[in-house]
Amino acid sequence: MRKGRQTSNLRRGKLAERYAHRGFHKKPEIPENSMAAFRRALEHGFPVEFDVHLIADGSLVIFHDDDLERETGVKGQIEDYDITNLRKLRLEGTDEQIPTFDEVLDLFEDSGLPLLIELKVARGNYKALAEAVCKRLDRYRGEFVIESFDPRALIQVRKLRPDYIRGQLAQNFFRNREGLPFYQAVMLTHLMFNMLARPDFIAFRFEDIDFKSVRNAVDKRGLAEASWTITTPEEYKEVLRRGAVPIFEQFDPEEL
Repeated sequence: MRKGRQTSNLRRGKLAERYAHRGFHKKPEIPENSMAAFRRALEHGFPVEFDVHLIADGSLVIFHDDDLERETGVKGQIEDYDITNLRKLRLEGTDEQIPTFDEVLDLFEDSGLPLLIELKVARGNYKALAEAVCKRLDRYRGEFVIESFDPRALIQVRKLRPDYIRGQLAQNFFRNREGLPFYQAVMLTHLMFNMLARPDFIAFRFEDIDFKSVRNAVDKRGLAEASWTITTPEEYKEVLRRGAVPIFEQFDPEEL
């Protein structure tokens, strides 16, 4: 097994040199954020990035979207489900189920591979989500860092576990508004919550990496930088050239 190397360019911890986005998936046979994708990443020695939701019964599960339809073919919000009913669904027409946070942590605990854990806030549940994730991570022996698009989640993590490494996810929301009102697009694009969240790194969309706010945070303030989602070898090499951490999918960087 090839182990993912780590770097120590953060103030209080480590960020891997790369992450397989939503596991090392290979569609259609190996869905994103599936146990098969995580086992494949483990076999290749790749640290992984994945998304955590807090659902109706208090369980923590691994899934990207708020809506279930794209990945399961079933309409509905994932936060409305309990674990029993969620387990009845299958990912992308395969036999794969939506994993729990416990299952993924158990898989990687003794692997030596770091995790990049994204908190997926829904309906203002940032406090409950942060608390549940932090409580479970207290028992985890492996390396990890936390990130979120929602700065309120990072602020809450900072209050609960100030020693956890935190990353602010962002993009140019003027280009990709994603339903945000204008004032939120301004605040999130320009990283205006950084003074409160105090992130250790910035994870910005690759197409937007030259945006002024991210360059100020990285080049002037010295924060570490990750870049998502890297889908070609050319993008991967460019991110490395800039000294940032690629979050990649759709190819094997060991084959470059």
